[in-house]
Amino acid sequence: MASVVLGSQWGDEGKGKLVDILCEDIDVCCRCQGGNNAGHTIVVDGKKFAFHMLPSGLVNPKCQNLIGSGVVVHLPSFFAEVKDMERQGLTCKGRLFISSRAQLVFDLHQRVDKLREAELSGNKKSIGTTGKGIGPAYSTKVSRSGIRLHHLICDEPGAWDDFVARYTRLVETRFKRYGKFDYDLKAEIERYKKYRELIRPYVIDSIPFMHKALAQKKRILIEGANALMLDIDFGTYPYVTSSNTGIGGVLTGLGIPPQVIKNIYGVVKAYTTRVGAGPFPTEQLNELGDKLQQVGHEVGVTTGRKRRCGWLDLVVLKYSTWINGYTYLNLTKLDVLDTFKEIKAAVGYKYKGELLESFPEDLRVLGKVDVVYKTFPGWEQDITNVKRYEDLPEKAKTYLKFIEDFVGVPIKYVGTGPSRDSMLEKQ
Repeated sequence: MASVVLGSQWGDEGKGKLVDILCEDIDVCCRCQGGNNAGHTIVVDGKKFAFHMLPSGLVNPKCQNLIGSGVVVHLPSFFAEVKDMERQGLTCKGRLFISSRAQLVFDLHQRVDKLREAELSGNKKSIGTTGKGIGPAYSTKVSRSGIRLHHLICDEPGAWDDFVARYTRLVETRFKRYGKFDYDLKAEIERYKKYRELIRPYVIDSIPFMHKALAQKKRILIEGANALMLDIDFGTYPYVTSSNTGIGGVLTGLGIPPQVIKNIYGVVKAYTTRVGAGPFPTEQLNELGDKLQQVGHEVGVTTGRKRRCGWLDLVVLKYSTWINGYTYLNLTKLDVLDTFKEIKAAVGYKYKGELLESFPEDLRVLGKVDVVYKTFPGWEQDITNVKRYEDLPEKAKTYLKFIEDFVGVPIKYVGTGPSRDSMLEKQ
């Protein structure tokens, strides 16, 4: 059976730490979507690991790791991350695999990403992407002009010539769209001729890999990248990523049926953050937001950008729960609220005086909602040394109980600090 860890807000909830804890008892860890535009930070024995594309299960030496077919892979970044992990003592070879059906992200896609953002910024409509080429790579995938890993490594006669032709066509179409920007096609093709051999040991047909693991009753953990509110279908479109970041992306990104999933863990920060443009109803553009940003060290792992901060939005969390069907919640960074005298959580949106039934799909409506808040007294004490859920301050437990009752999902884990032992499990 498989368990899934998904972000329930706009990402950066701290999914990596829960994955790390759960990885102690699993055999296979999988990434199902996204690319190197996301980041998971894991602290083990005081050593910090910053994952971007690779599965966090690499920290468990007994765990195999798979990058699924729903992921888009930038090979230079892949090899750089592998090198960094091996430098820190993690073994990748023989434990890390990539689906042969995964799409390639080229430097071309990254150039186009930035050109597109510059074009949109002229109309003040930029998305605020990471510039990693993820959106353009998924666009070529959907338009059926993308290139998959099996196209690169195929040994059949004429396969390399076909790869070169595909890639040349891809570049030429972008020249037609954006003009003849500086890009050395010949040098890039030579580089991928080298990558062709380097990547070959990592590439597998992931469908039999996954189904053999299931048949052998191996314990499988699937980690989602980004989060539900960045989902291409259900997020704050168009200020979203380019993949399905919810439970649907798990199934399509790995080629597994829904009945093999046992638990779905929704990771939720004790407040709300997001990076990039787009509406954010509970954002605090004041000293409270600044305090959340500073105390929570809210800086993007991948981009280095400061995150926008605001109060916990339970409208978002309930909407996210409807779609993903969480069986448990993991509430992270509760300790960031330790010094707040008063804490708020959004419990509803009003539009033109009427309470909305759910999170609105139209951003013009979302931008005009009045947020209905529930106010809680802060516990105003340090909880970073608390080792049992039962020993949390009563006011903190009241806050957590309200979240459980409002969403209708039990909180199983509570994060009270950055290290792997700063996670309380509710029995």
